[in-house]
Amino acid sequence: MRIDVLTIFPEFFEPTLGISLLGKAQNNGVLEFVIHDLRDWTSDPHRTVDDEPYGGGPGMVMKVEPLSEAIEAIIALDPRKPEVIFLAPIGIPFKQPIAHELAHLDRLLLVCGRYEGFDERAFTYADRIISIGDYVLNGGEVAALVVIEATARLIEGVLGHGQSALEESFSDGLLEYPHYTRPSSFRGEDVPGILLSGNHKEIDRWRLEQSRARTARLRPDLLKGENR
Repeated sequence: MRIDVLTIFPEFFEPTLGISLLGKAQNNGVLEFVIHDLRDWTSDPHRTVDDEPYGGGPGMVMKVEPLSEAIEAIIALDPRKPEVIFLAPIGIPFKQPIAHELAHLDRLLLVCGRYEGFDERAFTYADRIISIGDYVLNGGEVAALVVIEATARLIEGVLGHGQSALEESFSDGLLEYPHYTRPSSFRGEDVPGILLSGNHKEIDRWRLEQSRARTARLRPDLLKGENR
């Protein structure tokens, strides 16, 4: 998968995308990250990407001209048409099913907002508008990293064990079951005996029961189907 990112802070992404599983996947050719500076598509000496809003009000608005020129130019860089995603608080909530949908695509273009947001006319290019939560950040860069990591780890060859992504919270509508490792006893707390039994059928049964109990306790809304 190729993931293009359009931002006014390209340096924001370099440290994160080059390390751990994302860095390894890029080195192995499973992922390709291409970061673009929106200011490269400005035409004035100050490389201006924002202006005052019509009608007055606080803050600045991202200009439509550099956004449109940048998006058109980035799309043309690769024959695979990208899914163009704008990161903005007005978008639909980003959840695990969306990550699964995106993981099956060949190419994404993530457009990071700043200031008071985008000139409304820029949304003409959006296939999706995504929000990572009901709060406001300084910009879309953090949100873009969330989408990248949640999506990329579902792509074959990114995780060390393919089954890992299938047995996590939200993958089946439930929170993930508890995990334990050595030592088997720590400060009076013992690992549940069933996990030491070697009976994988009973272990699977126990894990499902624990997932349901944990979901009911911590996220009962999931059991009501609100996140499905």
